[in-house]
Amino acid sequence: MTGRTPVLSVRGLSVRFLMPGGRGVAAVTDAHFDVAGGECLALIGESGCGKSVLASALLGLLPGNAQTAGAALLGDLDLLAADERTLARTVRGRLVGLVPQSPAAHLTPVRTIRSQLEETVAELTGVRGRTALRAAAEKAAARAAFPTDHLDRHPHELSGGLAQRAATALALVGDAPLLLADEPTTGLDRDLVDRTVDELRRHVDTAHDVDKADSADDAENAENADNTADHRDRALLMITHDLAAAERVADRIAVMYAGRIVELTRAADFFGAPGPRHPYSRGLLDALPDRAFTPIPGLPPELGALPGGCAFAARCDRASDACAVQPPLTGTAACHHPHAALTEAADRA
Repeated sequence: MTGRTPVLSVRGLSVRFLMPGGRGVAAVTDAHFDVAGGECLALIGESGCGKSVLASALLGLLPGNAQTAGAALLGDLDLLAADERTLARTVRGRLVGLVPQSPAAHLTPVRTIRSQLEETVAELTGVRGRTALRAAAEKAAARAAFPTDHLDRHPHELSGGLAQRAATALALVGDAPLLLADEPTTGLDRDLVDRTVDELRRHVDTAHDVDKADSADDAENAENADNTADHRDRALLMITHDLAAAERVADRIAVMYAGRIVELTRAADFFGAPGPRHPYSRGLLDALPDRAFTPIPGLPPELGALPGGCAFAARCDRASDACAVQPPLTGTAACHHPHAALTEAADRA
């Protein structure tokens, strides 16, 4: 943790989908985490584990058959309890910027990228005038490495990677306190992956640097400091399959499996020494080509038919009878048989 006040504080967030015949699907179960100002938290896990559902819950974008529980506090505002008017006029774009998982579906198909950027700039920043809007839109595109000569194209004329960069540019316009990036590197080559996640990280670090500079101001600059107070604390919640991208920019790692967060630890400890404590987390790293390149055996359980105990037990070589009971998140891992951790590292987390 950074020691700063959380920008986002999630407590007991659960999402359940009601299906025909009365069947329920527990997509997210009892998620607890904070994202502090100046921090990037990377949420990782296999496809279908609930990461994107969690993101959708924060923005009120779940379908009508979803039921939510818990709280997700952004300052004094509970995102889970907010009505659609508040979410549409106050939250989306202004308090939470979204880099969507499916950018082609997120962009308006009948309008050029330039017109969408200019509209977003005008709505979120108050810039007016044709020349000023044009310049601001091009500056926003440059932040996401979107080429200026493609701004007058429509979404269907873009590759998947360019559509991803266009969506990233739109998300950054409002300089929101919380940036929610759902698979922001989809379709990008390695160089653009690095550039994109670096820009997302810069969104956080720039605000943090402003805060440090403001704290050194004397009394005569207090008014200027007050003017930037609303923009000092920014945080990044990045949902990703790309562990290299997570290692590059994240301060902490949250690992999700079968709808539950099973590990929450410092990125330096996760990718370095002592390494992940949860067997599933360690399996994710061991599956990488530059590590053991060993896949995790078996398949995740169906979220509509979860076992009563540890959901990973059937795939785990450390499982015992104790795993028939759901393990709590103790220290950094929710596991009855975690891998050993250095005491100092556990204390830091």
